[in-house]
Amino acid sequence: MAAKRFPLDHVRNFGIMAHIDGGKTTTSERILYYSGKNYKIGEVHDGAATMDFMVQEQERGITIQSAATCVSWGDYRLSLIDTPGHVDFTAEVERSLRVLDGAVALYCAVGGVQPQSEQVWRQSEKYKVPKIAFVNKMDRVGANFYNVMDQMKTQLGANPVPMVIPIGAAETFDGVIDLIKMKALYFDMKNLGKTVIEKDIPAEYVEKAQEYRQRMIESAAEQDDALMEKFFAGEELTVDEIKKAIRKGCIARTITPAFCGSAFKDKGVQPLLDAVCDYLPSPLDAGPAVSADDPTQKREVSDDEPFCGLAFKIMSDKAMGKITFVRVYSGKLRLGGELLDSTINQEQRISRLFRMHANKQEALDEAQTGDIVACVGLTQTRTGDTLCDPEHPITLESIDFPAPVISVAVKPQSRQDNEKLGVALHALAMEDPTFVVTFDQETSETIIAGMGELYLEVIVDRLKREFNVACDVGAPQVAYRETITMPVESEYKHVKQSGGRGQYAHVCLKLEPQEPGKGFEFVNEVKGGVIPTEYIPAVEKGVKKALEAGPLGGFPVVDVKATVYFGSYHEVDSNEFAFIECARQCFKQGFLKAKPQLLEPMMDVEVAVPDQYMGAANGSINQRRGRVEGMEDRAGLKLIKATVPLGEMFGYSNAIRTVTQGRGTFTMIFKQYEAVPKSIAEEVIAKRIKEGKVRATAE
Repeated sequence: MAAKRFPLDHVRNFGIMAHIDGGKTTTSERILYYSGKNYKIGEVHDGAATMDFMVQEQERGITIQSAATCVSWGDYRLSLIDTPGHVDFTAEVERSLRVLDGAVALYCAVGGVQPQSEQVWRQSEKYKVPKIAFVNKMDRVGANFYNVMDQMKTQLGANPVPMVIPIGAAETFDGVIDLIKMKALYFDMKNLGKTVIEKDIPAEYVEKAQEYRQRMIESAAEQDDALMEKFFAGEELTVDEIKKAIRKGCIARTITPAFCGSAFKDKGVQPLLDAVCDYLPSPLDAGPAVSADDPTQKREVSDDEPFCGLAFKIMSDKAMGKITFVRVYSGKLRLGGELLDSTINQEQRISRLFRMHANKQEALDEAQTGDIVACVGLTQTRTGDTLCDPEHPITLESIDFPAPVISVAVKPQSRQDNEKLGVALHALAMEDPTFVVTFDQETSETIIAGMGELYLEVIVDRLKREFNVACDVGAPQVAYRETITMPVESEYKHVKQSGGRGQYAHVCLKLEPQEPGKGFEFVNEVKGGVIPTEYIPAVEKGVKKALEAGPLGGFPVVDVKATVYFGSYHEVDSNEFAFIECARQCFKQGFLKAKPQLLEPMMDVEVAVPDQYMGAANGSINQRRGRVEGMEDRAGLKLIKATVPLGEMFGYSNAIRTVTQGRGTFTMIFKQYEAVPKSIAEEVIAKRIKEGKVRATAE
């Protein structure tokens, strides 16, 4: 089926990003209804939202997987991705932002900017994604549009520019004032807000509307020198001039046009859709795709260029198998066409091509530049791989994902399910790069690791429902790390003689601590050929092998620099294996001399409680080795900001409910790794040795 063509400057690829329970999916449902894609509104609380199609999403009332759809608004085509708000599913946000041209940053008018809001804002800034803001839930008690504007400035460092202001708030919220048209917009409740009614601005809002219009015009004028001159000359800016200037500022990320409404009460969504068309970038504005290896190698945004796209998401489907989502940056993607996965250097063929509408498909014969589509047949492709024309190879920048912070051991309830479990875990790991599966050789356990408790709960639930594998699950374990705190030199000789050819390798390593977050670095300073050049990669391989499970507690080693500077070899007995093993043991030996340290994940925690429970909430944080970093008032609640070790946060939801009589809530996101106090580190290590997960001493 040939898809309707839209000029590229009338295409918008955008996502909705927000904290949990901000109303992203509810807003998406209104977009589907007002655009004519759906004939009825599916509500999250009824488990009937189109974009939340997973059973787990419908039961829990949250978004778990990013869902894609495509709608028309006027003569524009909008490709929309609804992303999760819960921090455990941050990978879904990360991969979506990598391929989107723009985003709607959605905030609750009561809760305002929350920790997860800050996280997704940082993620969007990393990929330089232009944004417009939508302050939702203006109908809620405590709603305050202007407070959210201030929070965006102070907490996000953003420059929000209101394009509308609300008429009323909470139960009196009635509509919005369009500051460009200088008209009040009301939404006809007889047809669920579909008809927008323009009226004169109520007298009591005229002065405020004029004030905010003046601020908007100043922000617009600042984006263009010619407009600035016109503005200072006292000349009136035209509607077209204002819109063009605001768009320019939005794309440059110097301003964030801001809107408000109540998606649930069917108010304010149409102006938001107009804003997506007016202010967010098209694929043309996003610019050419640039090679990660050679910045001079580019693909212009055009159907006439060789095909190039990025696989940003993988999904398992019972009927079709592996579905790969692709953003097309240049050229055309044709059904049955040969593609090169340049990341792994493998040619593949597309057997099915379609545009997604949540979990439904619209079959396509081809996809054009700027499209977001799904393919079947790319069996080897992984998330972040580049797909391109085999005759014109290019490799784009991949997607960075955070390392998992929590793990559990899983075991199938029936022995017959061992193989099924392996297949299922492989399929799930292909879907999500933050989901890691390992097999502990020491204890013969299958370990699954992810971004949080809820995330792993969903995985276990999916194993049972989708793959028919029921599992026993161990207690959650913190993903500790190991590092060193002082430089050392280490020397090791690997000599084995057991009949026939022996093994010989001799390695000297210098180990040094790196700055937190810098990772591992390997340096070769061998001179005079004391270790032949062909064995240096084996030394690096051996060190990297040692990093996988440190000598302290069998946890991954981070932030270490290893320099090989001396050694020796034997002409007959030296080989690659001998140097791998020698380097591994040399590293382990040196590591234990370098004042090693156990690190634990620290979380940014935000606790919201009524005033009378503030003392109890502070006490609950202190009991968990937490540090209270600050407090603020928000919407009649006390907000406590703290840094707390992840290992102390298990079961905290019950604890905070208990001390606040059910009225306290909290959110948390990963912040950084920090050293574990000595007494606790000793306990953790002793437990690991007892469980057989690490040997008490280095080999």
